Amino acid sequence: MPSKRSKKMTREQERNLDIEIGFLEGVVRRDPGYIDALQILGDNYTRRGRFEDGLKVDEQLVRLRPGDALVHYNLACSYSLTEQFESAAVALNRALDLGYRDFKWLSKDPDLAKLRKHPLYKKIRARIKAMEIKIL
Repeated sequence: MPSKRSKKMTREQERNLDIEIGFLEGVVRRDPGYIDALQILGDNYTRRGRFEDGLKVDEQLVRLRPGDALVHYNLACSYSLTEQFESAAVALNRALDLGYRDFKWLSKDPDLAKLRKHPLYKKIRARIKAMEIKIL
């Protein structure tokens, strides 16, 4: 799974991303429950550095798909990017409860970098280690 954030974009890439965001915003205004459009829009907001907007989309996706582990994982990423670490830890634990198991990506996802440095992450890391032992 690639990071939601990309390296420095060219002006053309930024312009194209802004056009795509504008288009997707229109789609979501017409159909607020369009999951695929919301997911792409949330990723695009994050790539553009619009973390608060991405968080709003992820919160909407959690309401629409409360049992989806990846949706909760993405919410944890958005909380981490907006430095809401307690909420990030809750969302990440919920993602684990729901079956999120890409521990390798979780350990290097740049969207979670700030959370991994926070003391709350120690309990999550211990939980993941225990889960990995059970998986093997």
